[in-house]
Amino acid sequence: MSQYQDDIKAVAGLKDKQGSAWNAINPESAARMRAQNKFKTGLDIARYTAKIMRQDMANYDADPSKYTQSLGCWHGFIGQQKMISIKKHFNSTDRRYLYLSGWMVAALRSEFGPLPDQSMHEKTAVSDLIRELYTFLRQADARELGGLFRQLDAAEGAAKQAIQDQIDNHVTHVVPIIADIDAGFGNAEATYLLAKQFIEAGACCIQVENQVSDEKQCGHQDGKVTVPHEDFLAKIRAIRYAFLELGVDDGIIVARTDSLGAGLTKQIAVTREPGDLGDKYNSFLDVEEVSTDSMANGDVVIKRDGKLLRPKRLPSNLFQFRAGTGEERCVLDCITSLQNGADLLWIETEKPHIAQIGGMVSEIRKVIPNAKLVYNNSPSFNWTLNFRQQVFDSMQAAGKDVSAYDRAKLMSVEYDNTELAITADEKIRTFQADAAREAGIFHHLITLPTYHTAALSTDNLAKEYFGDQGMLGYVAGVQRKEIRQGIACVKHQNMSGSDIGDDHKDYFSGEAALKAAGKDNTMNQF
Repeated sequence: MSQYQDDIKAVAGLKDKQGSAWNAINPESAARMRAQNKFKTGLDIARYTAKIMRQDMANYDADPSKYTQSLGCWHGFIGQQKMISIKKHFNSTDRRYLYLSGWMVAALRSEFGPLPDQSMHEKTAVSDLIRELYTFLRQADARELGGLFRQLDAAEGAAKQAIQDQIDNHVTHVVPIIADIDAGFGNAEATYLLAKQFIEAGACCIQVENQVSDEKQCGHQDGKVTVPHEDFLAKIRAIRYAFLELGVDDGIIVARTDSLGAGLTKQIAVTREPGDLGDKYNSFLDVEEVSTDSMANGDVVIKRDGKLLRPKRLPSNLFQFRAGTGEERCVLDCITSLQNGADLLWIETEKPHIAQIGGMVSEIRKVIPNAKLVYNNSPSFNWTLNFRQQVFDSMQAAGKDVSAYDRAKLMSVEYDNTELAITADEKIRTFQADAAREAGIFHHLITLPTYHTAALSTDNLAKEYFGDQGMLGYVAGVQRKEIRQGIACVKHQNMSGSDIGDDHKDYFSGEAALKAAGKDNTMNQF
């Protein structure tokens, strides 16, 4: 028997015990409302989605073609429409998640207005967005099931059983969210407190980075400053304790390293003996040997191998790493994080290059064989130019004639139909599958695609509607496409919950209900 039928029986039993006071209660209506509200709390969601993500990680370990994907979403409606589209096109939500980008929270969700990605937005803005996303995803479940219930009431015979089967085997829109906690918004205690809010809102997976919290920069900008490993590991432990306290025992932590592009540190690490973690961190510093006689007033020095070494300190009071140490520092960051409680890695790179990523993962896997990445397929990369240049370089290395191309200008439209451009586009198309297989990438995401799609579609509509196309700009460019592509929100009243409201009016008031979905509802035109 299905959960739906079990709930009908359970409510019918309660109704019998209550006697005539519950005469107007319909057990089937109550069971329908229960089905439409599968997840009662954010912690229910976090526990459910953590199990999904853990199973996906195990499946990827067995078969790298089973990688996962997500798109960054900055509003509940955007996340909802994404998952409705995925279910429509693929009949499943398997291996498709949501990503919550700190960049988009800063740029779009702060009460201060648009802010740079420097942890300047309100701490609670991210947990608020997690709650909002899951509110919209749960509403998508309620809307879809409500439609099935109405079909069930109208159906007869075998058709009725087919619809009942769809209800009993309903696939929820609720999927894992990977949530960005930036650099933790303060010390480890602050990270722990904020992580609890994330988890209580429904997050099963939290991403934290090794930048200094009060100097945090976007991963694709200059001026990044990292912290010694012990500081970062304390935040990883803080997040793990938050998961354990709230009973999400298999919650996932993504440890992000920005060391590849970070040339600075705010602190010299504490070291107690040669070769310990602090000593390894300090070994990357840009130093010069000094004597006690050559030391200047206020100099900071460290002792290594019997020598006094003066780290290069900038006017900002930050210390500089040696050039060319980024990849080695990334590898050490990743190994150390996995050895101390992280589950997945994130290496922020300056370009989408499988060989570069794979080279670092190969080094990490010498120590942690099942190490795997979450990777940012970032809009900060010029994908067209990067891949055309990669193909140009490989053609040149193979001795092919590349005289028809100007490497610096390969973005130009004049190259769009050339062999080089076609080859580059194919490499972009297969990048996720290739990188999952060759570079250990378990999860591919685009941090802020819906920021760009909103801007692009709004630009197109503004150009047409306010230009000579007038209303046709909207009708031909938006509504006609919505109708023909079966976009759910073309019936925007239904999308906003009007039919759910009508169902409830019927449950609560019966024949006296004043419902919106009558013959004069213009939504009937669609």
